Amino acid sequence: MNRFLLGLLGLVLLAAGGGALAVHLGYVPQVDRDAPLVPGTATPPTWVLWVVAAGAVLVALVCLRWLAAQVPRRKVGSWRWADEAGATRISTATAAAPFADEVTGYPGVRKVEAELTGPHTAPRLALVVRAHGDADLRGIRRRIDDEGLPRLREALDAPDLHATVEFRMSSTKGDARVR
Repeated sequence: MNRFLLGLLGLVLLAAGGGALAVHLGYVPQVDRDAPLVPGTATPPTWVLWVVAAGAVLVALVCLRWLAAQVPRRKVGSWRWADEAGATRISTATAAAPFADEVTGYPGVRKVEAELTGPHTAPRLALVVRAHGDADLRGIRRRIDDEGLPRLREALDAPDLHATVEFRMSSTKGDARVR
C-alpha cells in the first residue's frame, strides 16, 4: 500500500509538472502562458503568508520524519573481550545463529529468528519462534529453557543471559501470536 500510494503520488506530481512545463513552453494553445495564475495582483495579508510558511514547514517536518522511518535501523552489534592473551570480537548475529538453527530443528518449529542485544556482560536474547498450528508450545518452550539456553549461556560465558520468546503460529484463520 505504501509503495502504491507513493507511486500514484509520484505520477500525479509528474503529470502536474509536465502540464505546467507544457503550458510555459506554449505547447497548450488553449491556455495563455502570459495570463496570471490567479486573478488580482494584490498581495495577501501578512498573516496568510505566515500561515502558509508554517504549514510548509510542518509538511516538510512530517516528510522528513517519514523519510527517516524508511531507513533501516537494525545495527549489527558485536561483542569484544580482551585479556592478556589477546582480544576476541564476535558479531551478535554470528553468536545467535547456531542457537536459532538448533531450535529450528525442534519438532513443530518452522523458523526461528534470534537476536542478541545488550553488552556481553548483560546480554538479552529475543526469540521469535514460528511454529506449526498443531505444535506443542509448552514442549518447545521447555526444550528451549532446558536444553538450548543452558548451552548458549555456557558457549557465551553469560550465566545471566535473559531470553524473551515470542511464538507465532500458523492457523487456518490467519496468523495468531502467543506470548
